[in-house]
Amino acid sequence: MVEAPRSLAAERIASTKAPGWHHAGSGQGSAKEPVGCGKARLGIINLGTSENKLCFDLLSRRLTKSDMLHMEPSLLQYPDWRGHLFLREEVARFLSFYCKSPVPLKPENVVVLNGCASLFSALATVLCEAGEALLIPTPYYGAITQHVYLYGNVRLAYVYLDSKVTGLNTRPFQLTVEKLEMALRGVNSEGVKVKGLILINPQNPLGDIYSPEELQEFLGFAMRHQLHVIMDEVYMLSVFEESLGYRSVLSLERLPDPQRTHVMWATSKDFGMSGLRFGILYTENQHVATAVASLCRYHGLSGLVQYQMAQLLRDHDWISQVYLPENHARLKAAHTYVSEELRALGIPFVSRGAGFFIWVDLRKYLRQGTFEEEVLLWRRFLDNKVLLSFGKAFECKEPGWFRIVFSDKENRLCLGMQRVRQVLEGHSQVVEDASPRHTQDPSAGPCEQATALQAAEVPMTQTYRATED
Repeated sequence: MVEAPRSLAAERIASTKAPGWHHAGSGQGSAKEPVGCGKARLGIINLGTSENKLCFDLLSRRLTKSDMLHMEPSLLQYPDWRGHLFLREEVARFLSFYCKSPVPLKPENVVVLNGCASLFSALATVLCEAGEALLIPTPYYGAITQHVYLYGNVRLAYVYLDSKVTGLNTRPFQLTVEKLEMALRGVNSEGVKVKGLILINPQNPLGDIYSPEELQEFLGFAMRHQLHVIMDEVYMLSVFEESLGYRSVLSLERLPDPQRTHVMWATSKDFGMSGLRFGILYTENQHVATAVASLCRYHGLSGLVQYQMAQLLRDHDWISQVYLPENHARLKAAHTYVSEELRALGIPFVSRGAGFFIWVDLRKYLRQGTFEEEVLLWRRFLDNKVLLSFGKAFECKEPGWFRIVFSDKENRLCLGMQRVRQVLEGHSQVVEDASPRHTQDPSAGPCEQATALQAAEVPMTQTYRATED
């Protein structure tokens, strides 16, 4: 059994700040020069792309072990398009264990593709006819719009959520069955057929989770209206606050409609492997599994990658005792640092301890509260060499919300937050001194939206990346 490096994890968990982390406005590591910023200060700091850059050292050691190096003829030949059986068996065991499934999950219900983007495209094409729609609560990871439209010409129907905590809402941007019902009626009144509901749990960009009771209510809503449910659980192992009590939909004792419940997961987020392109679908509906597998001709993985992923997923000792504790500790330390920086600036934010991001309320920096001003503020950040994602890219209906990704190395994160502080402290005076002006269009133009959407998830070119130390 592999022993965990407990000292490093314990050190970070025991402290409110990671060792060596210095706040941009305090003492050592001042606003002029954060400790260890090095060459990073020469480039743009990317706090917009949701990638985990904290654990390459752990991953590189595991992925270069001798058990990862294997060659046999079958790995170089055409596989079953659902994925090699040995991999699907490991995926089923992995999900059974880490999703805490009440019964063992079955390999015949697993389909392997090259990432969740391909899965969204494939599922939308399989479940919907052209012009039909899928419900999705907003704000949400905006690239899903492209994914579902690409092959099947499927649109998204928004369930708009707001930040006000009133009535039955106990937290900002809370999804309820009543809001789902209202949105469904609105789309149906336009003559558009809704075929399904997309739920992201943990949620992106909110860092929120759905309770088991909420999941049952949402699944019950979908069953009443005969809707498929696509459950995106790509951040399920990136819940670093244990008190949240995250539960996968696969952990529920009884699914209201298992034939219409389809779960996706990938290694991109939880294992910091967004460039590897490994995603899985788990569905009990064999018609859906077969149809999605038919598209794996274009979205499959090489046999060598499938072998490596099987080796990784079967290593529960390393995952549970080494990787996850240290990953959670580093995420928590980075989250604590950014949270305290935001509190020092008097900036409200939403984050419950899951995922890689904090949903930040910068509405007080918008004089007129328009999406045009939101884009202008985003451009001020970019001009000051820090890239964030603005709320319009996530279809947030309230101008002024931004997503900050904190899962980056100390030097880049400290320098990025210093630049955020500089922009906001300078912009505060601009807002106070600015005179009212007429705005032609309250929404961001297509170029600005596309750029921010790219910042939300799609890797930037080298021009937009901070120089590596």
